[in-house]
Amino acid sequence: MSVIKAHIRAMSAYHPPLDGRNPDTNILLDFNERTLPVSEKVQRALIDYIQSGRLQMYPAYGDIVELIANYAGVGADQLMITNGSDQGIELVFRSVCSAGDKVVIPGPSFPMYSQCAKIENCSIVSPQYAREHGFPLQEVLDAIKPDVKVVVVSNPNNPCGTLLARDGVEAILKAASTNGNNAAVLVDECYFEYTQATVADLVAAYPNLIITRTFSKTWGIPSLRFGYIISCAENINALLNVRGPYDINQLAVVAVRAALENFSDVSSYIDEVMVRSKPVLEAFLDEQGIEYWPSSTNYIWTFPVGPEAVELALRAAGILVRPKADADGRLGLRISLGTLEQTKKAIEVLRVATAS
Repeated sequence: MSVIKAHIRAMSAYHPPLDGRNPDTNILLDFNERTLPVSEKVQRALIDYIQSGRLQMYPAYGDIVELIANYAGVGADQLMITNGSDQGIELVFRSVCSAGDKVVIPGPSFPMYSQCAKIENCSIVSPQYAREHGFPLQEVLDAIKPDVKVVVVSNPNNPCGTLLARDGVEAILKAASTNGNNAAVLVDECYFEYTQATVADLVAAYPNLIITRTFSKTWGIPSLRFGYIISCAENINALLNVRGPYDINQLAVVAVRAALENFSDVSSYIDEVMVRSKPVLEAFLDEQGIEYWPSSTNYIWTFPVGPEAVELALRAAGILVRPKADADGRLGLRISLGTLEQTKKAIEVLRVATAS
């Protein structure tokens, strides 16, 4: 007889297909990662710390919260660091929801939202994104009732890259805090550096707003697990009661500090992806008549004819992409954007694979 709660035993684990990924032999366009190594200054900072004889010490975070808050344009009391944005998402559901509560998670989307909701034994309402109208705003607004405790806005959404405009986010914030409603609105801005779209300046005006961000994507350190939450000071103080005192490892702090000091490396990578690489892939898809969802970030959800065969052709050429099905079960391929050179190599394979 298991001692684990019955609803958790009934769940399935989230198993992203991470095995066999090798950056030395593959172009990794499958997990929306940065496709180039981090800067030498970040690498040097990590090496110096490892060689300093301090690995045996507990983490000491110093002024890292203040540095990130300055970057994010918020007060230090409005920000909390987390072990990746996944922990931030988990802390929100854990701190807000009780068993039986409802949560609104538009889909298809990042599986961690539903995973965290299911752990808290919540009921999930899932209005669907559509290529034609994007975010299901009216359906979300209609779903917000007094028994809803969390509304998720993945901004932009994964896998489709859809961005909800600022006025849409504000409409949800207002609906979630009026007419007897009292729901947290979790706005996931993990691709912020690519979109430059944020509602971080609204946290003082909307106490129900909680934002998660990460250093995994543009910054290139997903292996070190570093994210942060932005919210009003009252929420941050409460969430700190739940997060452990040493949940963020020291090497992540060292890397983030060095990255913030060398933002030009991040900025140049953003330009490479969004200004040079992305338009080339979009132009190819348009030229070939391959359907895709308009995307505001560093990946494009494509729907070529015979996606299984196309994915196998890319894999055979050492290029990994991520198969993702839409709400109707139609399989597509989410292709992350890397450098222009990497994108051109992917296009060479796609041109042959989609023509056959």
